[in-house]
Amino acid sequence: MDSALGDEVVVVGAGVVGLTTAVVLAERGRRVRVWTRDPVGRTTSAVAGALWWPYRIRPVALARAWALRSLEVYEGLAARPARTGVRLVEGVLGEADLAGADAWAGARVPGLRAATPEEYRGSGVWARLPLVDMPAHLPWLRERLLRAGGRIEERTVSHLAEADAPVVVNCTGLGARELVPDDSVRPVRGQLVVVENPGIRTWAVSTDASGQLAYFFPQPGRLLLGGTAEEGAWSSVPDPAVAEAIVRRCAALRPEIAGARILQHLVGLRPARDTVRLERELLPDGRVLVHNYGHGGAGVTVAWGCAEEAAGLAAAPSG
Repeated sequence: MDSALGDEVVVVGAGVVGLTTAVVLAERGRRVRVWTRDPVGRTTSAVAGALWWPYRIRPVALARAWALRSLEVYEGLAARPARTGVRLVEGVLGEADLAGADAWAGARVPGLRAATPEEYRGSGVWARLPLVDMPAHLPWLRERLLRAGGRIEERTVSHLAEADAPVVVNCTGLGARELVPDDSVRPVRGQLVVVENPGIRTWAVSTDASGQLAYFFPQPGRLLLGGTAEEGAWSSVPDPAVAEAIVRRCAALRPEIAGARILQHLVGLRPARDTVRLERELLPDGRVLVHNYGHGGAGVTVAWGCAEEAAGLAAAPSG
């Protein structure tokens, strides 16, 4: 690391990408402060269904490398699910074929196979993948950062140049639209229905003939039902009609879902971009700015791979 830069870094944004990046930096010896507008538990990441698998992310080749590195980390964290919120859970990817899934995950996902007709009506792939309980995982990341000497400060940032450190890492997700500014970042609205789990232990992701998405993810104490992907929709208010449709589509996959008691309605705005922006630039005053945003619906999937690359860019010499 160039000693002229000093060892202090400000990471702007405390979603899963921001916190993971901050953890990697702090554990590499940097003095890290995280600036966040919202408490960790109220970021967009807190609403994520959080299955490890690519969703709305490009470029594909880089995303695959980031995802496979993240998979390696999550497999290790799954040994302590109660602490980390990470479990390895079996389920089916509907409307997928084994060749396509294998091209993405290769031999890194043991037991990847075609789903049987009893497991899924239609073409599908059976897999055992990391499923992350975000209300547990985000606080765990926060505590890991604090143990490494990092700090979290709640503050509103109107411009990235406000960050008073030699190195600034921009993990603001949708906020990058105004802060950079980068009008290529846009929301993809996702709505969830949280219900009591009627005994479902596997997950499923399915797309019907009309292109409507349905998924259910069993998390501790509840079942998450989704989903939607509304391009350019900014509303964070749950739509009752959308919620009814989500339950109906999920119940078509598992009929017992129809009678499950609803616990909560959630909405998250995925920070979509044509490609992830993971690059370094110099600010006019010579300080380093590293961008790490635009992960769409795959922030959890690529978090550790992107964090390690961002930390490398933050440490690279100037010039």
